[in-house]
Amino acid sequence: MKILLNYSPNFSKKLRKIKDIKFIVFHYTGMQSEIESIKRLTNEKTKVSCHYLINRKGLIIQMVKDKNIAWHAGKSKWKNFINLNKLSLGIELVNKGHQFGYQNYTKKQINSLISLCKKLKKKYRIKDENFLGHSDIAPLRKADPGEKFPWKKLSKFKLGKWYHHKNFIAVKDKKKIEKIFFQNIKKLGYRYFDVQRRSNKDKKIIKSFQQHYTPNNVTSKIDQKTFVISQYLTN
Repeated sequence: MKILLNYSPNFSKKLRKIKDIKFIVFHYTGMQSEIESIKRLTNEKTKVSCHYLINRKGLIIQMVKDKNIAWHAGKSKWKNFINLNKLSLGIELVNKGHQFGYQNYTKKQINSLISLCKKLKKKYRIKDENFLGHSDIAPLRKADPGEKFPWKKLSKFKLGKWYHHKNFIAVKDKKKIEKIFFQNIKKLGYRYFDVQRRSNKDKKIIKSFQQHYTPNNVTSKIDQKTFVISQYLTN
């Protein structure tokens, strides 16, 4: 696997231990071009970076060494972990994102991503379910990598969690469905909500879940399909 080097100055100087690398977090660049994205990720003033960037042709560029903490996740939570920069590798995929004309990821891009992730998974013994999107760990702030990211395909290579159809007792009461849904996604690892109390922010949490698991049904509402898939994932 060919990896080019274009190092960013934006990383924490303190080295981490190999055992600290527990997650891989996927992003899109969300800018109008690859050139602009690389400029931003290597500009000391922006204070943002990633470990790897994959362009539309599938070329992989390493921007921060694995042992260093890149600044890609920001304020974030997953399960009992906070500020996932120190525990993760960040991978950026060149894509204009929702703001500038969200694109399908290219086949070459995803093939390179799968190859890279398989290598990193083996090297750092990363668990299958610890491949996450930026929106999973920071749902109130972020929407990347978005609903066009092929989570189902990656799961076939054990890179990320996916669901299998199971039988369970149907629930029809709307309030009960809401409560069980939030209990389910809390088990998965999502945070920034209260299981017992609803908030206007909950729509962003639901949207994040749907972008990951029901990409053709991103409504920010807990419909039957969304609820059922949360059951499949946790029962």
